[in-house]
Amino acid sequence: MGKRNLHPNHTAPPLNFCRLPDGYGVVKIGISGAAETGACGLDAYEKAKELGREIAKQGSIITTGATTGFPMYAAMGAKDECGFSIGFSPAANEREHVETYKLPLEFMDVIVYTGFGYAGRDLLFVRSSDAMIIGCGRIGTLNEFAVAFEDRRPIGILEGTWETDEILRHVIKEAHRPNKKIVFDSDPKALVERLIEMVTKEKETTMLVYNNHDSRSASGKNQEVVL
Repeated sequence: MGKRNLHPNHTAPPLNFCRLPDGYGVVKIGISGAAETGACGLDAYEKAKELGREIAKQGSIITTGATTGFPMYAAMGAKDECGFSIGFSPAANEREHVETYKLPLEFMDVIVYTGFGYAGRDLLFVRSSDAMIIGCGRIGTLNEFAVAFEDRRPIGILEGTWETDEILRHVIKEAHRPNKKIVFDSDPKALVERLIEMVTKEKETTMLVYNNHDSRSASGKNQEVVL
């Protein structure tokens, strides 16, 4: 196998790793999308990379499911701009990640090995992200959207030549549950900006409060607990 030529930013350690600029990484944005993008259209990879570049340029951390396809290209874009990326793997360790799940190690600074398979990984991935961006995807992407929707995470849905955005419009309409934290946009830069603004405002008012939206909790339904 020939030697791969990688962009220098993909392999170089982050500059001033222990002293990142003030405010960098305050917002973690998850990228959800198809690991196999054959039905996504010719521009899917470039759109994904542009999302990653914008996340890094705007001072946020990118999180993914540590997989191939759309999320991997988003992580690649983030590394183009020396951004920081975190991947959440369905595997329990690196060997299982590579040999059993056939997933990559490239373009991620940290991989969290959940050991919970794809469905369990999706839950931890979404709940470890402040906001989610949904690109072209399949059932796994719809599952991650559903978790984010139920958890009332800010969600950005990227419009494109694919059908995922239209499917999600239908799902949101039929859910009969108002949600002001979902935005649609075809411009990756604008989508990232809108989500960062939404998360920042939300953190200013709820950073010290955990609001449990489940039907049952230790303190009762929908009770707020000041930490």
